[in-house]
Amino acid sequence: MLEDFTHFDAKGRARMVDVGDKDVTAREARARGAVYMKKETLDLIKTGGIKKGDVLAVAQVAGIMGAKKTFELIPMCHPILLTGIELDFRYDEQAHAVQIEARVRCQGKTGVEMEALTAVSAAALTIYDMCKAVDREMVIGEIRLVEKSGGKSGRFFREGEEDWERS
Repeated sequence: MLEDFTHFDAKGRARMVDVGDKDVTAREARARGAVYMKKETLDLIKTGGIKKGDVLAVAQVAGIMGAKKTFELIPMCHPILLTGIELDFRYDEQAHAVQIEARVRCQGKTGVEMEALTAVSAAALTIYDMCKAVDREMVIGEIRLVEKSGGKSGRFFREGEEDWERS
């Protein structure tokens, strides 16, 4: 059973996978998540009424920093030279939510899925932190990998996800 898990050695001890023999390829991953809140909180974010400042601008920087620091947060992640990190936000008026999407790219020997997921997580946590004084009932949810490409395993695309217009 342990041989099915690449992050364990034959004795069951944790290890970082050796990617030295893998080919360098263009790799990209997209992840999404959301922060659900009261309508009033969403309105404050949209109008710049949160006292801590521009929520989405700060969340964007936090997401970029999160992607860059993933290897320091997730024990078995490799440090990767990232070539691009983008975060986009959408207002979901019906659900009273901010939708978050991160797109991360590199030329490397291992994928950037964890970096994209960490970017979304850091952005969502930042939105929560900046708005918690006005809304303690916010919920962070649905953080998921939407798409990845590159490497031996090829392309993955989560069914049912629509493409976002890039702003």
